[in-house]
Amino acid sequence: MTRRGRSISGRAAIVGIGATEFSKNSGRSELQLACEAVLAALQDAGIAPAEVDGLCTFTMDSSAEIHVARNLGMDDLRFFSRVGYGGGAACGTVAHAAMAVATGMADVVVCYRAFNERSGERFGLGQADRPMNTSADRAAYSWMTPFGLSTPAQWVAMFAMRYLHVYGRSSLDFGRVSVIDRARAATNPKAYFYGRPITLEEHQESRWISEPLRLLDCCQETDGGQAIVVVSAERAADLPGPPALIAAAAQGSAKDQHMMTSYYRDDLTSLPEMGVVARSLFGQAGITAAELDAAILYDHFTPLVLPQLEEMGLCGRGEAADFIADGHLDLDGSLPLNTHGGQLGEAYLHGMNGIAEAVRLVRGTSVNQPRTVERVVVTAGTGVPTSGLILAAR
Repeated sequence: MTRRGRSISGRAAIVGIGATEFSKNSGRSELQLACEAVLAALQDAGIAPAEVDGLCTFTMDSSAEIHVARNLGMDDLRFFSRVGYGGGAACGTVAHAAMAVATGMADVVVCYRAFNERSGERFGLGQADRPMNTSADRAAYSWMTPFGLSTPAQWVAMFAMRYLHVYGRSSLDFGRVSVIDRARAATNPKAYFYGRPITLEEHQESRWISEPLRLLDCCQETDGGQAIVVVSAERAADLPGPPALIAAAAQGSAKDQHMMTSYYRDDLTSLPEMGVVARSLFGQAGITAAELDAAILYDHFTPLVLPQLEEMGLCGRGEAADFIADGHLDLDGSLPLNTHGGQLGEAYLHGMNGIAEAVRLVRGTSVNQPRTVERVVVTAGTGVPTSGLILAAR
């Protein structure tokens, strides 16, 4: 049997999306945010909480499945799963949910992520002030932190500087991603930066965070929650709203993978783990990158958007900057990017809000709908073991 014959392609669908507001101070617990988002997603799907028999979230999420289930009046759970590696888990939660409903382990699975990442624990502060422990991850970081490589921005700056050197580019090429995201956020009422676009000049004038990363190259810190409802394709056809068919779902980690510090590799300008995901996605869906209509690419830091385009085969190595400058990612371009504003413009929800936007694109309800979208690719966190989706209208 072929790999595609064993895949879950077309066997599950997203039928509900729901979120809280995106803020810098939610004023409520992470559990309440999770429950609000899950309830909103179920209402969107037209499914009662008592029908949910599966839950999936991140290993980093503080809201246990049993507490979400109890607070929302869910009955027995037949499936629950958690995915690791921070933002790399986003599309992985949907992959696990799709596998569960496709194999009969559950009928209705809700994926959720909720945190007070601005008013509570700020991930961008990195490792320096965290309590010591004896985990393998902390041991790996011990080779980085003594040399000032403590925060995500500093880790990514190493890759970004090498990319600029090898391909002869400048921070202007990163800035174009930020400008695109903020332009989309400016017309999205739910985005934190609604009504506040930026220019390339403003990007270049923003202060250094860790050279070559400027302030406007870095994602937001956000309080909020997002949830996604997954059922079988057959069940989806009987629900009132238009489903987003899961044409492909994949996870990937590549040789010599580290948590945003894969400096042992021969090439520091690529994201081979995203290549693993991309090959699996296109193989499952039976399409090429040229057949995509839109893209929601993980943009916690602008430099890592460029190698994602290259790993997907949308352009050659080192050619992503020109691909962007030529307008391909604009609303009227060949592959509109992050129509919600991305994590730089809308909110930083570990990529879960990007999945919701992909559903809106397939439904035709995005506030920045570029055209009829039949297929959209979504990626999860970069620099870490990651995941991805291709959602389709049918």
